[in-house]
Amino acid sequence: MPAFPQALQTAIRDRFAHVTHCPFQGERIFFENAGGALTLKSVVETSAIFAAIPDNQGRDNPASAELGRIIAQAKADMALFFNAPDGRFFVGESGTELTFRLIRTAVMGSLPGGVVLGSSVEHPASRSAAQHWAMMAGKAYVNVPHDDPTGRVTPEAYTEVVTDEVRVATILHTSPVTGIANDVAAIATAIRAKAPDALIFVDGIQHASHGHIDIASYDIDGYVVSPYKMFSRHGYGVAWASDRLTALPIETLMGGPKGNWEMGTRDTGAYATFSDVVKYLDWLGGQVSDATDPRARIEAAGAAIHDHEQALTDAMLRGIGNLPGLADLPGVTILGGIENAAREGLVCFALGSLPAADIVERLNAQGIRTHIRRADHYSGNILDPLGLKAAVRVSLCHYNTLDEVRSLLAAMKEIAA
Repeated sequence: MPAFPQALQTAIRDRFAHVTHCPFQGERIFFENAGGALTLKSVVETSAIFAAIPDNQGRDNPASAELGRIIAQAKADMALFFNAPDGRFFVGESGTELTFRLIRTAVMGSLPGGVVLGSSVEHPASRSAAQHWAMMAGKAYVNVPHDDPTGRVTPEAYTEVVTDEVRVATILHTSPVTGIANDVAAIATAIRAKAPDALIFVDGIQHASHGHIDIASYDIDGYVVSPYKMFSRHGYGVAWASDRLTALPIETLMGGPKGNWEMGTRDTGAYATFSDVVKYLDWLGGQVSDATDPRARIEAAGAAIHDHEQALTDAMLRGIGNLPGLADLPGVTILGGIENAAREGLVCFALGSLPAADIVERLNAQGIRTHIRRADHYSGNILDPLGLKAAVRVSLCHYNTLDEVRSLLAAMKEIAA
């Protein structure tokens, strides 16, 4: 059964906008969370407030001082959420833009020669950035192959490839195609066993909404998220950079503060809306635990989110009552396999008898929002080895319910027939 009792599930859903209705389509079930999660109502309100404020930071007036305080508080909230006692947080254009920027800084600032290491499971943002800047820096790019059946890349796979020539390494926390997570801490340990001075970057964009992040335990140098995928809004990304990465030559204004990653005037509303996300998770942690420490409440929220989403994905795969699960449909392929403990709130599947595009269209006609992943530059690295041209991605978050899963399975039973 799902981890949340009915009263708490209702309270959770009440905090989000457009839970059951799309302003363009009407009533619908939202299973497209990997493409962008639902937005907290508090984020919508905060965005409106700051969109109307004409003042900027760094001025000698009360409004400017308050904006500076809000940004400082948001950075403290980020440190709390990510469990990052050191390093620096800053916002940028998007998660992809920040991924390029951190990887560029690491590659161009590392020692001459050597290798940039990445894996075939990664999103094209980190793979493209790593390969482009490796070429620009005259470094070799080395690929660590992922395991096609499970959709994971293991520490052992990194160990087989890593050498003391590795200058920069990239890791994907969770795949947006399969929903399968990788063991960041163990992979970082495997890298540092042979390349202790390597700069390690992690793409946490898909992982962030599904459970806890613990940078202090990872031994890495960069981590990036996209807040629109974790209950905030579009228009910005959040990056964490270690003190070691910040000490490298970074683009900044000549004569300005050292180690300043921020380019130009910041959007205070972006910072403030991330604080809204942290406040929400702190609230949720207080509902599912007796913890009084803010970090402990955030960890409790992450554990509860994981348990609830696992219950929903298990039901999606195995079925409910007389409704067959997706794994029971004839000719089905479940990306990552049916039994995979690393799955996080996402089931991606294909049917041999029906194109993925048709399934997505028919589900949408019944008010069930899903998404197609094609074997293109975004997903070909995952789908091509499986011999799939496309697959249907059903992605959920902790505000989704068992009744919504039941509606999906009923629709799929009819479609598959």
